[in-house]
Amino acid sequence: MQHANARLTPRGRLELVLLVEGGATLRSAAAACNVAVSTAHRWVRRWRAATATERSSLRCLCDRSSRPHRSPRLLDSDLQRRVVEARRQTGWGPRLLSGPLGLAHQTVWKVLRRHGCSRPLRQAREAANRYEWPCPGDLLHMDVCRYARFERPGHARTGDRTRRSRRIGYDFAHAIVDDHSRLAYVELLDDELAQTVTGFVERALGFFSERGITASRLLTDNAFSYTKNRSLRELLAARGIDHRTTRPYRPRTNGKVERFHQTMAREWGYGVTYNSSNARTLALPHWLDHYNQRRPHSSLGNRPPISRVHNL
Repeated sequence: MQHANARLTPRGRLELVLLVEGGATLRSAAAACNVAVSTAHRWVRRWRAATATERSSLRCLCDRSSRPHRSPRLLDSDLQRRVVEARRQTGWGPRLLSGPLGLAHQTVWKVLRRHGCSRPLRQAREAANRYEWPCPGDLLHMDVCRYARFERPGHARTGDRTRRSRRIGYDFAHAIVDDHSRLAYVELLDDELAQTVTGFVERALGFFSERGITASRLLTDNAFSYTKNRSLRELLAARGIDHRTTRPYRPRTNGKVERFHQTMAREWGYGVTYNSSNARTLALPHWLDHYNQRRPHSSLGNRPPISRVHNL
C-alpha cells in the first residue's frame, strides 16, 4: 500500500529507471524525481535484476513486504497447533488459554491472530428478502418506540456530566407506515396500553382515509397490547382489516417501520439539540410533514412518500 506522501509510485519509479537507462546519471535522475540518490540506486538495481515478466507487470517496482525472511524466535509449530486447537475446542480468549498452555497471553494472542482465529467468525447474513405490496393500503406496518423525557439538554450535547436530570418518564412514539408509499403517521403518547393503541390505530386509519388510502392489512409484532387487545381486534374486524403478526424474534419481518424509527430517531429525536422534551414534541409534526411531503426516499427513486399516494 502506497504511503499518502510517497515521492514515487510504481509509474514514477519507472520514469526514474528509464531516465537512468536512457543515459542519465543516478544523481541527475534522482534530482529530476526529487528523491535521494540511494533511492534511485535501489530502484535501478531492482529493475536490472528483474526478469522480463516482472518488468512488464512492474512488479519489481512495487513495495516489498516488510516481513523478515527468518524468525528464529517464532513459536514452535507444534505449540502453535496446540494453541489453535485449544481455541477451537474451548472458544476461550488469550488470557484464559495462557494458563493451561503455560504461555504468555501476548504470545497466545499473536498465534491466534497469525492463524486468523483471534476473533470468532461472523455468521453469514441471510439474503435480503425485499418485497413491496402493489397499492397503498395493501399493508400497514405498525410499531412503537420510546424516548426519554427531559427538562434540559443532557451531557451528550452539553458535555457537562456534573448535573443529572431527574427521570420524568417516557414518550411513546406510535408509528404506522404504509408499505407501498412509505407514508407515515406518528403520535407521541403517554403509554402503550391496549386502549391507547386502539385509539391511535383509529386516528391513523382516519389519516390514511383522508388521503384516499383504504387499509386492507395491518402488520405488528407479538406485543401483548397488539395480540391480546380485544378493542383493537373489534376495530379491525369492523373495518375489514386483516391483522397479521411477525415471526417471534424476527424484527426484520416488520422492517419498513423499524427502519422508519431509525430515520426518525436520527433526524428528529437525536439529530437536533432540544431545550426540553416538550420542545422535541412540538417539532415532531413539522418533521413528519417534511418526511411525507418533501424528504427524498431512496427506495422511491429519491421521491417523497406523498408522490406515490397521488398516483393512486
